[in-house]
Amino acid sequence: MSVEYKEPNRFNDLEKYEIVVKRLADRGVKLEDMAQITLDLQIKYLPTLTFDLCLEHVKRVVMKREVQNAVLTGLELDMLAERGLISEPLSSMLINDYGLYGIDEILALAIVNVYGSIGFTNFGYVDKTKPGIIGKLDAEGKGKKVCNTFLDDIVGAIAAAAASSVAHRFAT
Repeated sequence: MSVEYKEPNRFNDLEKYEIVVKRLADRGVKLEDMAQITLDLQIKYLPTLTFDLCLEHVKRVVMKREVQNAVLTGLELDMLAERGLISEPLSSMLINDYGLYGIDEILALAIVNVYGSIGFTNFGYVDKTKPGIIGKLDAEGKGKKVCNTFLDDIVGAIAAAAASSVAHRFAT
């Protein structure tokens, strides 16, 4: 069986953005879910912050090429694990979201790395507390045929990065 490879630059950032948003939605995640987490992270520092502004920052984060690449990679690994297309022992580690695996967090850190130390601390917080959709995704993926090993961390990283983006914009 031969595989036809496409030019890596075949998709522009807007096209990849739309693919990422669709794939996230296919996995049960909307940009609005991440905007809510972003708002919850920043509202105590910026009491006049609006949901719409948080959504704008989430969209800005997802538009970044580095973020798109991380999201596409993580989602693909989750889907391959669900389909049984990853060999052991990695398959079991992904399906069971093995706590000592850690590569899912490393990929998520590639997203927050774009936004500096505030992104890192926000990600650590949401990874530990699992607010909103993150907790739902984490619970869904524990030991079932649904694999959200990368997805829950990706969602947390995007929300953390957006919160960092908001903080940078309004820093005094």
